[in-house]
Amino acid sequence: MAEKERGLTYAQAGVDIDAGNRMVELIKPLVRATARAGADAEIGGFGGLFDLKPLGFKDPILVAANDGVGTKVKIAIETGRHDTIGIDLVAMSVNDLVVQGAEPLFFLDYYATGKLEPEIGAAVVAGISVGCKEAGCALIGGETAEMPGLYQGDDYDLAGFAVGAAERGALLPRPDIAEGDTIIGLAASGVHSNGFSLVRKVVAKSGLFWTAPAPFDAARSLGEAILTPTRIYVKSCLAAIRGTKAVKGLAHITGGGFPDNIPRVLPKGLGARIDLARVPVLPVFKWLASEGNIAQNEMLRTFNCGIGMIVIAAPKDAAAVAQAFTAAGETAVTIGSVVRSVGEARVVYDGKLDLG
Repeated sequence: MAEKERGLTYAQAGVDIDAGNRMVELIKPLVRATARAGADAEIGGFGGLFDLKPLGFKDPILVAANDGVGTKVKIAIETGRHDTIGIDLVAMSVNDLVVQGAEPLFFLDYYATGKLEPEIGAAVVAGISVGCKEAGCALIGGETAEMPGLYQGDDYDLAGFAVGAAERGALLPRPDIAEGDTIIGLAASGVHSNGFSLVRKVVAKSGLFWTAPAPFDAARSLGEAILTPTRIYVKSCLAAIRGTKAVKGLAHITGGGFPDNIPRVLPKGLGARIDLARVPVLPVFKWLASEGNIAQNEMLRTFNCGIGMIVIAAPKDAAAVAQAFTAAGETAVTIGSVVRSVGEARVVYDGKLDLG
């Protein structure tokens, strides 16, 4: 036997280049489905291309964001449901772009696993494609990494990278946010993509399997209900921003909840007063709080509790802004106002969450 025939191969080391190539072929039509002005959404080159010129921006500022989906991906792996986690991946980045007034333009993903299963990878990318279409951005590239020894069994992880643009004078938050401004909340679709280490802890404590009927939604299994994808607010936010010219600020309610995210868009010296009785608490949060014996303040800092996006507008414009979001398909609820902050707590509460 020749010396080279006895040598090790990359496949024997656990990396299957042919599987990677098969996955590329599987996802090409999914990627093409996200094409938009500025991008043809073809993959296979060394980098993705995007042309700003067709978009008609006069003085654009590029805005970039990246994120993952946390340990929610572990639930997708354990349930074998891989078709929605990609929506979460897109949502976490594009929602962060639109709060700065930016229109998402393109997206790239990073998919890492110990052993590449092309069909699983393609299912994940199918969700990414759906998320990109919902956000109006093109999927112009990505990276698939097979790393045996680093990831065990069927484990994989995801990261996403989004770039958007806004006219220089249209960036948010606006500098005129003032005491007395109205705070409007947009309803969440579920837990979104934060707090899943605590979610998994509560589920383990409950003794329920992912295949069991969800205690808060008997029509679905627990795994399916918990994996409800993060709502993408891009199109409704852009419609309200452009249609009313009255949106002063937006805050994406992710990890850290109300107390950590709302102050990020407020000028120094201002805070928020939230009427918790007005927050439309979703059944999943009531179950988590009850089953896990989680205190209200812990819920508020870990989860969105039913509000995935905060909108700030002047009192005279609040009704029109809320109506614009309603017309765009959102459930919009006035939940508070901008106040002068006193001490370290920049978010204060009236009433209590309906966790009963």
